[in-house]
Amino acid sequence: MKLINTVDAVGQVLLHDITQIIPGEFKGRKFKKGHVVTEEDIPVLLSLGKDHLYVWEKEEGMVHENDGAIFLKELTAGQNLEFSELKEGKVDFFAACDGLLKINKEALFDLNYVDEVMMATLHDNFVVKKGLKVAGTRVIPLLIHEDKLKEAKEAVGNRKIVNVVPFKPKKVGIVTTGNEVYYERIKDKFGPVIDKKVKDFGCEVIGQTICPDDKEVITKAIKDFIEQGAELVCCTGGMSVDPDDVTPTSIKDTGADLVTYGSPILPGAMFLLAYYGDVPIVGIPGCGMYSKITVFDVVLPRLCLLYTSPSP
Repeated sequence: MKLINTVDAVGQVLLHDITQIIPGEFKGRKFKKGHVVTEEDIPVLLSLGKDHLYVWEKEEGMVHENDGAIFLKELTAGQNLEFSELKEGKVDFFAACDGLLKINKEALFDLNYVDEVMMATLHDNFVVKKGLKVAGTRVIPLLIHEDKLKEAKEAVGNRKIVNVVPFKPKKVGIVTTGNEVYYERIKDKFGPVIDKKVKDFGCEVIGQTICPDDKEVITKAIKDFIEQGAELVCCTGGMSVDPDDVTPTSIKDTGADLVTYGSPILPGAMFLLAYYGDVPIVGIPGCGMYSKITVFDVVLPRLCLLYTSPSP
């Protein structure tokens, strides 16, 4: 470190805390170690009796924590993000829109394997609202060698670790199956549940068709919705392996490509996902009617993204 005149300290980095005392009002730290002195700070520092300051003497190859944090932000930040004010070598990431948080977990691991830098995020595929803090990154020491930043760059490469993918409202058709509902032996309770859940993502329900346990009728109802412009078809009921449960076969009979019938999630083990071209068709088991959170709540946000993908 070196000692310089305070009036010459603009842009210099303080290497010690500076205390302010206001009798009867305040005693505490006014400037923190690592603070970069600004033009506005000079009168305040002089009023504290600081005519001279100890500042960082630039050393070849060493980078200040704030510059390191900027480097990490630019290295890791993808799309639809906003950022906090740079402070003490740290910058926070916020969602710039409603959407699904996508984290490149492999790149995140590789970055955190590098000494003296770190990044923390919310979980991958987390549903976020605009303004939610989703990640933060920082340099650990006050000064970091540029070789460490180069190592971080080599570890991450061109992979952006944090992205927020916005939702795209879709037109949704609901096909409800079951003789007990079709013949009005019981009241349908599935439709209102699905209606609310998809509307929470801005989707428009273009209709609901109630079908008996008849494969041809169910298949036709699905295709009818697709012809009407449905971008997502939700089939409810009839998803078990009982002989009378024909919904999975009906979905297959549309000619859709089956992605999975069955999921390692409870509630929702009998969930089905298929694609008719770019249109996803989901088969939602009975748990979706009465359980607050099911496999459908895990998959639905991924089906409502701005882009479509056969692998949500």
